[in-house]
Amino acid sequence: MSGGKMLRHIQFWILAVLGTVLLTGCGSEYLVLNPKGPVAETQYNLIIISTILVAVIIVPVIALTAFIVYRYRDTPGNKATYKPEWAHSTTLEVIWWIIPIVIVALLGYFTVRDIYLLKENPNKEVAPMTIQVTALDWKWMFTYPEQNIATVNHLEIPAGVPIRFQVSADAPMNSFWVPELGGQIYAMAGMATELYLQADEPGTFAGFSSNFSGEGFAKMQFNVVAKPKEEFDNWVKEVKGTTPAMTKADYEELRKPGVTDKFTYSAFPEGMFEEIVAKYGHGHDMDYVMEKLPAPAGDKSSNETSQNTQQKTESHNMPGMNHSSMNH
Repeated sequence: MSGGKMLRHIQFWILAVLGTVLLTGCGSEYLVLNPKGPVAETQYNLIIISTILVAVIIVPVIALTAFIVYRYRDTPGNKATYKPEWAHSTTLEVIWWIIPIVIVALLGYFTVRDIYLLKENPNKEVAPMTIQVTALDWKWMFTYPEQNIATVNHLEIPAGVPIRFQVSADAPMNSFWVPELGGQIYAMAGMATELYLQADEPGTFAGFSSNFSGEGFAKMQFNVVAKPKEEFDNWVKEVKGTTPAMTKADYEELRKPGVTDKFTYSAFPEGMFEEIVAKYGHGHDMDYVMEKLPAPAGDKSSNETSQNTQQKTESHNMPGMNHSSMNH
């Protein structure tokens, strides 16, 4: 390789490395790398740890590959040692087996530790609030069982309070994702998955569908607005006093495929989320997710709703139960 070509190759790699480093500093545009809560922070730290551990292998391998190609190139006057009979080195064998084993063990430790950690309430000092998420074609419905309100394509939460999301679907499989607050979780018909998220500070965070689900998939976006607890409580009171209640007819209209605007409802049919899960459940036991929820203070109807929901869930899990009777 001539001196001019070698210089151009060096310039190319320098520019590539600089471009990579500089572009990774573009700020909050990379939502996954801009954590705004304890769950996202834990996942961000795991990404960094994994990247460093993987780089311990990748960087030396790339460097050694470049060195070997250059050092042992077939050119006149190359004085590199030539050993055509060389076949084995115990020292090298130990190095390239022990280091990967240690790295894989470390990756496994940190990954398993954080997976179990993320299944729990990220803030043990504050009781979590439950929000039920239903993926529809092509919209998101959020029901607040403790406040007995519902929203469509819009989510409001109290800052500093862990949110326990129960996620399901009354449509093809989807995926619920708020990158700045945590990783995605699948929304599947007949199942209820569970995800804890928390926003440390007030703000607005982008939410997405991260699983292709048809024509309107790209429109399945929503904002998560985190507010101070007092402002959130005031918002709930405003919703209760100024918006209509959702009827079963309203829900059936929402179920129809299509893109829709944001809606807010002062109430929703009792046990609706549980019926959505049970409709396609085929006897799967969802009690570990669909546990009885506490009723809002002074809300007798919500307490009755919770009791009725628990009875429906227990009946659904009884052997021989006719599931179609729960679909009306």
